Amino acid sequence: MPPVNVLIKPASSACNMACTYCFYRDVACHRQEDFQGMLSLELMEKVIAGAMEFAEGSCSFLFQGGEPTLAGLDFYRSFVTLVQKHAKENVAVSYAIQTNAYHLGEAWCEFFRDNKFLVGVSLDGPADLHNLNRPDQTGRNTFNDVMRSIDLLRRFKVDFNILCVLTGKNARSVERIYRFYRKQGFSHIQFIPCLEPLDQQRGAEKYHLSVEEYGTFLVRLFDLWYRDMQEGYYTSVRHLDNWLSILLGGRPESCGMMGHCSIQFVVEGDGGVYPCDFYVLDELRLGTVGVDRFEDMAHCPTAQQFLQSSLSVPEECRQCPYYALCRNGCRRDRIVSSEGIPVQSYYLISSLVAHFL
Repeated sequence: MPPVNVLIKPASSACNMACTYCFYRDVACHRQEDFQGMLSLELMEKVIAGAMEFAEGSCSFLFQGGEPTLAGLDFYRSFVTLVQKHAKENVAVSYAIQTNAYHLGEAWCEFFRDNKFLVGVSLDGPADLHNLNRPDQTGRNTFNDVMRSIDLLRRFKVDFNILCVLTGKNARSVERIYRFYRKQGFSHIQFIPCLEPLDQQRGAEKYHLSVEEYGTFLVRLFDLWYRDMQEGYYTSVRHLDNWLSILLGGRPESCGMMGHCSIQFVVEGDGGVYPCDFYVLDELRLGTVGVDRFEDMAHCPTAQQFLQSSLSVPEECRQCPYYALCRNGCRRDRIVSSEGIPVQSYYLISSLVAHFL
């Protein structure tokens, strides 16, 4: 039995914001039922019991959405209590939550601190860049509310990191964003390339991130990061940290940099389980918590087919001197062939390097 990572969507696709680039809204619209309901107390316990039964060494529970705080603070209090009920000797449990931090109060921050939650906060840089793509459901700007939540997280000494969705405009503003984060004292940052709708050719959306923009961003980001390193200030940038790990002979911890998919056990509000946050689709449902065992779902034909489809290595990648770093990227960024098979990454490192040489 392996270490187990469970990604739970307790509020399904429900959200109190209306981000223009929201990939999960698009994924949900590709299902027969986009909103799968709020995860019930009964299903919650089945998730915990099933995961703990399958886990060995460690078991992590990550909460995402939509917006996972819409499930309510009592949901999380009950969750932690049920984990204690089903605790297994020699299995370490950890918690994390990815939130838009639009309305976090003191009670939330106290809970996160007391239960050692790692909190990921979505913040796309300074106010004008953040507000451009991250309004609430009424079109209202959200930057000031998110910053107030960050102040609370700091006051309660909650561990948190910052996630920035990388659009074309954000990539072109790398210096402003990096300096803003530096000024705010953010020490752990993730930059995630935006995803465009499934079954749609890239480039149609106004937030599109081109190969050239991404390449320029990565080069400039490294320069800024390295200059800080030389001056004695270290900022953890997840992408760069993973590249360094690979170069030093280690394994990347980021799924999209492994070169192949793994089963993430994504649990939707109705108890359905899926292999990946990017592919919570009807045809990829692995089973249902309380009905199917985690071990059986991990090895079912649907799971195996999903894993197998990520293993092919295009000839251009085999011959590329940077393949050890790139590994053809995340499957969700790969161009799909006419046969429906993911092939080369849209963001090929060879293409990026060629752009700068």
